[in-house]
Amino acid sequence: QLQLVESGGGLVRPGESLTLSCAASGFAVHYSSIGWFRQVSGKEAEGINCISDNGAVFEYLASGEGRFAISRESNTIYLKMNALKIEDSAIYYCVGHEGLHCPASASRDRFETWGQGTQVTVSS
Repeated sequence: QLQLVESGGGLVRPGESLTLSCAASGFAVHYSSIGWFRQVSGKEAEGINCISDNGAVFEYLASGEGRFAISRESNTIYLKMNALKIEDSAIYYCVGHEGLHCPASASRDRFETWGQGTQVTVSS
């Protein structure tokens, strides 16, 4: 009912910027909130942020505030990442919650749909 496809990952140097895109489709897209998670191999996935259908934004990742920004244009959701650090290297997932409002907490089981992920590597 909701499909998510990420793009835009790659290799960048510390301090650079990168924008990820998520193409959302399916019947549920118009009443879903969309967010971003990231996961490093061997570690729990951590929520970054979420944007509801009306544009309200929830920030989940303290270390990302001021550097990571989520936006939504029609059915495409963006994650603009500035001043990237080596520790930002991870697989980034676009995630969907079937509800008009983002979950208050970044619990992965609140996001029913996950994209395939896109790798972001920050290295000098």
